[in-house]
Amino acid sequence: MLISLVSIHVKPDMLDVFIEATKENAHYSRLEPGVARFDFLQQADDPTRFVLIEVFRDEDAPLRHRETAHYLKWRDTATDMMAEPRVGVKHINISPEDSAWG
Repeated sequence: MLISLVSIHVKPDMLDVFIEATKENAHYSRLEPGVARFDFLQQADDPTRFVLIEVFRDEDAPLRHRETAHYLKWRDTATDMMAEPRVGVKHINISPEDSAWG
């Protein structure tokens, strides 16, 4: 599994639109065969900050994800809503075992 934690800081006046756009992207991302999990979280003490938890089944899945129509739509829509560029940090899975991700 390849796991990416993406931190996003959104302009305060863009919150509702950003949430809707990202919910749509997350929904369609979860339908991709290479995606084991795609979570969308909002920070409790600062509603302008979000995290995407993207869990990919293999090394090629992130590239395939970035080529989908829903991701490209989200990227082109959401980028201008961000207060600063998003930051993604890649991780490798330790526990639970990869087979437990369903």
